[in-house]
Amino acid sequence: MTTTNITKAAQALIEDEIIAIPTETVYGLAGNAYSENALKKIFELKKRPFYNPLIVHIKSTAFLDIVASDIPDMAWKLAEEFWPGSLTLVLKKQPHIPDIITAGKATVAVRVPNHPIALALLEQLEFPLAAPSANPFGCISPTTAMHVSNYFKENLQVILDGGVCQNGIESTIIGFENDKPILYRHGSISVKDIERIVGKVLIITNEDCSPDAPGMLSRHYAPKTDTYLTDNVSELIPSFSGKKIGLLLFKDKIKSAENILQEVLSKKGNLAEAAKNLYATMHRLDKSNLDVIIAERLPNKGLGKSINDRLERAIKK
Repeated sequence: MTTTNITKAAQALIEDEIIAIPTETVYGLAGNAYSENALKKIFELKKRPFYNPLIVHIKSTAFLDIVASDIPDMAWKLAEEFWPGSLTLVLKKQPHIPDIITAGKATVAVRVPNHPIALALLEQLEFPLAAPSANPFGCISPTTAMHVSNYFKENLQVILDGGVCQNGIESTIIGFENDKPILYRHGSISVKDIERIVGKVLIITNEDCSPDAPGMLSRHYAPKTDTYLTDNVSELIPSFSGKKIGLLLFKDKIKSAENILQEVLSKKGNLAEAAKNLYATMHRLDKSNLDVIIAERLPNKGLGKSINDRLERAIKK
């Protein structure tokens, strides 16, 4: 049931149900982070492997040391700069954080969401929320309540509607080794902005066996339609002669492809707008009865790196 009733959503969580919640990045599938029962429901509903850790959402920076310990000064600086916001920190966990959240690791991923409804919900709760994206494992992330409903309408009592997600792609994930920052996932905050606060960041974003953070699997965020990524869409189109083709383009349609379905992420060439529109565009293309989607690689700078990261994980291997 889709609703805007925060009290109803809070009550469902208190009763150990899982619900969908809006954040500024994507919609999340949320449950009591202290409840093994609720956490198992999240994994089961998403069909998410237990080796892939979850993100814990807290109501403010003041609650960080309730879920994490031995917090580096760099982490506090990043939290002060970007929270509430689209930054997830991977830190040593407190002992009471269930192992199911962390895939048995000694670290926990945590952030403060920057969405008024999510924050209002957290204020009504005495526990943090574990909330991976509200989609079946590996599928396109949801940026509207309708996307969530299309995936889970038979299985969720509450889908809390907060409108269209403003950032449109997941949080940036930063961890620390020997007090040095490591990027585990490109996201809504650019590496450049992170490095402005903490200096050079080591980038490790792929791990299929035992990921240290969510979003590190090489195949993820993927349409059901076979998807290809290229620097030159026009050159690749003839390879699929006779096929129903959809194009996912950055800012300009291709004049020579008038009879092909074309979707543009940002007519202005704005990377933030492109990020916001990415998943909704992928959802539309995936529902268009196509044989193939050809995606255009974006300029590999700023948020363009984050968008390209998502497209790389969506392509046919």
